[in-house]
Amino acid sequence: MKFFAVLALCVVGAIASPLSADQANLVQSSWAQVRNNEVDILAAVFTANPDIQARFPQFAGKDVAALKDTAAFATHAGRIVGFVSELVALIGNESNAPAVNTLVGQLAASHKARGISQAQFNEFRASLVAYLQANVSWGDNVAAAWTQGLDNIFGLLFSKL
Repeated sequence: MKFFAVLALCVVGAIASPLSADQANLVQSSWAQVRNNEVDILAAVFTANPDIQARFPQFAGKDVAALKDTAAFATHAGRIVGFVSELVALIGNESNAPAVNTLVGQLAASHKARGISQAQFNEFRASLVAYLQANVSWGDNVAAAWTQGLDNIFGLLFSKL
């Protein structure tokens, strides 16, 4: 029982600063500007982080520009961006916290089993933010909303790794 109380405190602590409705709208509207750019988003992540690309046996050591034209790359990019899209759709509504917890728990479990580190998750985060900054209407308010939202998600994720 004590374990569940500690776990509950970790989850609450990770999402203790939920996004306001305005912040959620900023994240959702900026994400809407790029969510269909799956291949470009994953290519940006791989280009910035060859160590992440190396974690994918089917893509390791291959030229990112050449990968962008393959069905396998498009499929995997769709999965990653689809996951982010699911989370973005759930933010801003506290009643969605159990769904967010479940999704992030599944992500943590599958990536922990593959030895993905917090550092690599942070690299992914930095690359995603850099992509957003370069491809959406970006200002201090959008940056703050994304930072808070990602802090919440990554805090929850890291509590489960």
